[in-house]
Amino acid sequence: MFIQTEATPNPSTLKFLPGREVLPEGSTLHMTNAAEGAQSPLAEKLFSIEGVAGVFFGSDFITITKSQVEWQHLKPAVLGAIMEHYLSGASILREHAVTNGAMGEEFFDEADEETVETIKDLLDTRVRPAVAADGGDITFRGFREGVVYLDMKGACSGCPSSTATLRNGIQNLLRHFVPEVQEVRAA
Repeated sequence: MFIQTEATPNPSTLKFLPGREVLPEGSTLHMTNAAEGAQSPLAEKLFSIEGVAGVFFGSDFITITKSQVEWQHLKPAVLGAIMEHYLSGASILREHAVTNGAMGEEFFDEADEETVETIKDLLDTRVRPAVAADGGDITFRGFREGVVYLDMKGACSGCPSSTATLRNGIQNLLRHFVPEVQEVRAA
């Protein structure tokens, strides 16, 4: 088994590509501590490695966020844990695991339902694929009074360029296609 790694725009985050499915297409799971990691045997192994501060599962990648440890010390242990997990044949998730919407319910006024559907479609077709390429995910959380609230996960969470991504990229895109959108904010 060969696992590729890719740098992300977030220097504290590295993307690992095991060359096989991690989660079904469209599903993601973001875990920021060992308690949340209990949803997955692999995440538990990863959180047991000193210096792992976050684990994000995408469809075909795993993004690891580190604390103060250097990648040269952390990367071999992470690669070993991922390889060992896949070679064991164990499932990625436990039965009670909740992907994507674990952060809570979406919020928006029923009168804005058509606008929200357009926003979600733009996010799913134009934003999420680009963000996944950088080892993260952005999901819709709500829309109120012209403001779109998005949840940033994986490499996007805590990334120094995430504010620029929201303001210059996503906000401009949504404003162009959805005149009702005035601003985009992280939820």
